[in-house]
Amino acid sequence: MSRWFDGRVKSRTWSVVIVGGGPGGYEAALVAARLGASVTVVDRDGVGGSCVLTDCVPSKSLISTAHVLRRMGAAREHGIDLPQRPRATDLRPVNERILDLAAAQSADIHARLEADGVRVCRGTGRLLAADRVLVSLVDGGTEELVADVVLIATGATPRVMPTALPDGDRILTWAQIWGLTEIPERLIVVGSGVTGAELAQAYLGLGSAVTLVSSRHQVLPGEDSDAAAVIEEVFRREGMEVLGRSRMSAVERTADGVIVRLEDGRTVEGSHALLAVGSVPQTAGARP
Repeated sequence: MSRWFDGRVKSRTWSVVIVGGGPGGYEAALVAARLGASVTVVDRDGVGGSCVLTDCVPSKSLISTAHVLRRMGAAREHGIDLPQRPRATDLRPVNERILDLAAAQSADIHARLEADGVRVCRGTGRLLAADRVLVSLVDGGTEELVADVVLIATGATPRVMPTALPDGDRILTWAQIWGLTEIPERLIVVGSGVTGAELAQAYLGLGSAVTLVSSRHQVLPGEDSDAAAVIEEVFRREGMEVLGRSRMSAVERTADGVIVRLEDGRTVEGSHALLAVGSVPQTAGARP
């Protein structure tokens, strides 16, 4: 982008429309605005995207809550007598706090964009041409934006498989899990990438019995192998059941829980299943 906004072209102001307000979108908007462009960000759910609202920031906050419980549980070892073992029984205030933190960070990013002269347009963008975006506004109506540069930064949404359809109650994606009101008694996490591993660790610390289903030979297949081996050993030592080289074929709802079927014929039963099997581009309806 710097070749357009390098300070040498002063005959007119370049206009930029960015579809998507996640980290890719809002960071690009800040850079373009500082280089003199007129910038509009089209965003539907709140700037920050899934990273801030449903994924990275919330998962780190949940892990932090689990760490607090662990430290309180170790109080007796330090000579502090607690009347009973601390545990999280009501997940509502936990998730409310986490979502409030995410919303506050999103609001801070929004304010920063506006302070730098970026316009945030609340709605869903659809690409009409290389230089035109049609916005369906969240409060009704439409607006057509014309720009010299259009950047598509719509991010991703949880991958859903036809044999494992989330219901938002017992079978959940990483975006839906923040609606839980009780600690799952036995949580089956399908997928051992960063999101799956983080949430498995968090719920283990909150008191769930956790089974992590990994299709690879170890957790965190995209990360450093030695570090991943250490993390997997810590998971096992803390009581997590890790099923390596175990590919999920289906997830089904039962009368009082879920059953995860593996391709080798084995089954795993639990109270809830969390699907963390990757993400897909959030581009549905991007073109008319």
